[in-house]
Amino acid sequence: MRTLVVGIGDCKVAAEPVELVTFALGSCIAVAIWDPVVKVGGLLHFMLPDSSVDRATQGRANPFRYADTGTPLLFRLAYEKGAEKRRLQVRLAGGANVVDSGGVFNIGRRNHAAVRKILWKAGVLVHGEEVGGSVSRTVRLDVETGRCTVSEPSGVVRELRAGKPAAVPEGGAECRAAS
Repeated sequence: MRTLVVGIGDCKVAAEPVELVTFALGSCIAVAIWDPVVKVGGLLHFMLPDSSVDRATQGRANPFRYADTGTPLLFRLAYEKGAEKRRLQVRLAGGANVVDSGGVFNIGRRNHAAVRKILWKAGVLVHGEEVGGSVSRTVRLDVETGRCTVSEPSGVVRELRAGKPAAVPEGGAECRAAS
């Protein structure tokens, strides 16, 4: 199977049997979406919650770098390939605190809160997530089957199942896959 690598501040959407993969998510968040009927999948790897920090272009130069510009664009690209909002399975991973051990900036937590708010406002439910903690993660999405895995540098690999939609965790970003 062919693999398409999604870099930092990047996004790929496919309607063919490929594996989408993004490596070394620290405080960044991966948004994986998949439509099981038309077998369209997409993977976004965004770095920051809000494009307003980009004073020059408000995120237009690289919309996938930010949650507020990249997330809607990911969905639009999937819709162009035949995906429908009501069928999409949405999974999130990343948002770790790997650089800022003192928690001064909380970029991972802010990224998670931003994407959850964007999805909530759009009426999109999250079906599984693995966010927070202090280790980097690699995310893989098989566009043919919808199987999504999260792996850590230690070699641990878990399937991020698309179960019942998960509620926003109260008071924090630390949660595991819904089953």
